[in-house]
Amino acid sequence: MTLLVLICAVGVALLTAAGAAVSVWRVRASADAQVADAVARMAAGMHETMRDLADAVDTAQNASRADRFVGELAASLDLDEVTERTLEAAAAVTGVEAAVIDAGAPEGGRLNATVGIAAEEAARTAINVPENDNLRAVEITYRYRIDDVDASAPVVRSGVILPMRSDGLPVGSLSAFTRSSHRQLSDSEIDELERLAFRAGPALENARRYAEARALADLDALTNVHNRRYFHETLAREVARAQRYQRRLSLIVFDLDDFKAVNDRVGHLAGDAVLAEASERMLSVVRSADVACRVGGDEFAIVLPESSGEDAELLAGRIARAISVRPIGAAGTLFLSAGVAELRPGDRPNDLFERADEALYRAKELGKARTVMAESAS
Repeated sequence: MTLLVLICAVGVALLTAAGAAVSVWRVRASADAQVADAVARMAAGMHETMRDLADAVDTAQNASRADRFVGELAASLDLDEVTERTLEAAAAVTGVEAAVIDAGAPEGGRLNATVGIAAEEAARTAINVPENDNLRAVEITYRYRIDDVDASAPVVRSGVILPMRSDGLPVGSLSAFTRSSHRQLSDSEIDELERLAFRAGPALENARRYAEARALADLDALTNVHNRRYFHETLAREVARAQRYQRRLSLIVFDLDDFKAVNDRVGHLAGDAVLAEASERMLSVVRSADVACRVGGDEFAIVLPESSGEDAELLAGRIARAISVRPIGAAGTLFLSAGVAELRPGDRPNDLFERADEALYRAKELGKARTVMAESAS
């Protein structure tokens, strides 16, 4: 059974990698080189992880619970899932009462995740791993003044910090702690954690690279907002979520008035620069929870989770003012027309989009430079 599960895991991982390759194909030419390089490095790491997984099959029946978690790491390229499985594996080691991962995240960020310990306490107990290629682990003992009055206080008493590497380069660290004042982690338990860190490093790095490649594949290279494919995926996901939890969802669809005439007057290259500037002004006013996308030409769409049609109408007005507040290069002052629709019970994703798009056309018919709300349900 274990062998079957592991083989299925290989298949899932290969299918996921194939999906990444399809995403890469969709990226515009200016981003192709970055995406291809990221995915190539990710695939190389996956091959190495697959070899490790094959080696583990022979001994899977005798593996500890934590070691069986390790085998599952190769089955996913989702960064959150790999992180969660690594923490579960660490917590499965006898004596471990808390664990922390500190690792690199996409776009130069940091990933900090914990189990059995609050983020604030983890920050207080954090130890940086020295830069040393020969370092296997750092064992730590914590002593507190509180011991003088209460030796059973639920604080971290000891732990071990293990470096995580991929291709010999640092990825981050895995920390495991015990709150017991009577015992520290044994050599065998530390060895088990070391095997976990050895496998988790490449798995986390592969997931990080995949996340970066997927992010590039989801972006429109000209305007730096999400592309049409990502819009339809997001709209479907948000419609399903809003209907499941009975929450509100609204959509804005807008375009720049008379943009074809702008292109004819200033040329397509200058017109691209105008679109990029208009997109930047739009992003300056949308909320972090809103999903802005370019759906074609000079047409944009914004998905507003947990927002009413009135909220969307107000945001459309702010976007219009941000774009028209001052001229954009040789194009001069630009105005936009927008259509707004709110999700109705029983709506499919395309129903919501079509109603917002129809409202946009009515805005054009009424003289442009305005926002029109789609008709509510009768």
